[in-house]
Amino acid sequence: MAIKLSNRSKLIKPSPTLSLTAKAAQMRAAGIDVINFGVGEPDFNTPEYIKNAAHRAIDANFTRYTGNAGILELRQAICDKLKKDNGLIYTPDDIIVSPGAKASILNVLIAVCDADDQVLMPSPYWVTYPYQTLLADAVPVYVPTEEENGYKIQADVLRQVIEDSPCAKVLVINSPNNPTGSVYTRKELEAIAEVCVANEIMVISDEIYERLIYDDVKHISIASLDPEIKEHTVVINGVSKAYAMTGWRLGYAAGPTHIINAASRVQAHATSCVNSITQKACVTALTEEDGTIEAMRKEFWQRRDYMYDLLMKIPHLTCKKPQGAFYIMPNVEWYLKNNVVGLKNAYQFCDLLLEKYSVALVAGGSFGLMGTVRFSYANSMDNITKGVSRFSEFLKEICP
Repeated sequence: MAIKLSNRSKLIKPSPTLSLTAKAAQMRAAGIDVINFGVGEPDFNTPEYIKNAAHRAIDANFTRYTGNAGILELRQAICDKLKKDNGLIYTPDDIIVSPGAKASILNVLIAVCDADDQVLMPSPYWVTYPYQTLLADAVPVYVPTEEENGYKIQADVLRQVIEDSPCAKVLVINSPNNPTGSVYTRKELEAIAEVCVANEIMVISDEIYERLIYDDVKHISIASLDPEIKEHTVVINGVSKAYAMTGWRLGYAAGPTHIINAASRVQAHATSCVNSITQKACVTALTEEDGTIEAMRKEFWQRRDYMYDLLMKIPHLTCKKPQGAFYIMPNVEWYLKNNVVGLKNAYQFCDLLLEKYSVALVAGGSFGLMGTVRFSYANSMDNITKGVSRFSEFLKEICP
């Protein structure tokens, strides 16, 4: 007789982005020319100066366990980065280094949430936020947003959701945003902060795409607005996206010491410390930039402009121009309502697109927003050209 699975595990579904990437890889292995716009990682290699630091760590035999929260040298480098880039003052005791920003968020949620506490998040949301909430025995609550304001939380809507959610404890915000690419302004964050402080809501501010911003927009950390909201906020960041280090697995959390200490205790019995070599390489990543990171950002900026312009030439697509990350999320509702092949939702739309035109997209329903699809422009200009052309031909076929 098979052992019964936990009720918690039954609630957790596979990551749609990882599943899509695996399916695209299988098709490529079979010789099919797949253009994958579903990937959530830079297509650049890790910069040489960072890789060289890892080699030095290996040569120095820096290959043993480190302290659970991360080596002091790295936590101090993170403090220096937060002060320089964000105007935030922390000590190393306020920092925990984890195996990816995803792990940082889960550690914090487990540290602060009791059963049935409510975790608020905007819809659309990154696919992992609801499942991490469930893993922490808490309840995800979605804050509705509108396309016309870039799917960003509005303070009056947030206030109403809190009033309707008697166990609301945490708000997760993500700027620059995955999946929409939206970036919150200072004024928008000030309004959200005021609501959270007034209602004693803790904020988890996921800033992993901080460096990937365009149009001369400035990234603002909500924790930097004033001391009150800083005491209510845990900042999440890492090196995966901006430094092209997804496989190195390092993220971090910065926040009130008692929360970080609790998250560290969680980590001690879950994953323990991050790979020692990665930690040494990340010290170098944060302290010795050589221009490579800025060059990647500018390349993403060019790709964003190019892909957006191509997509907006297609009739009946609507989308605000994203200002950060590397995603564009157009609304394809018109094509779902007017196609002649019986497509009813974006999941079916994406399945048929992959099957017939070998273009991989993530359906917006995976992010809580039906009627949309997410493109990633972490891809070459050639693939963007070919992929959007195939996408356009697909639309003409299903809506002749």
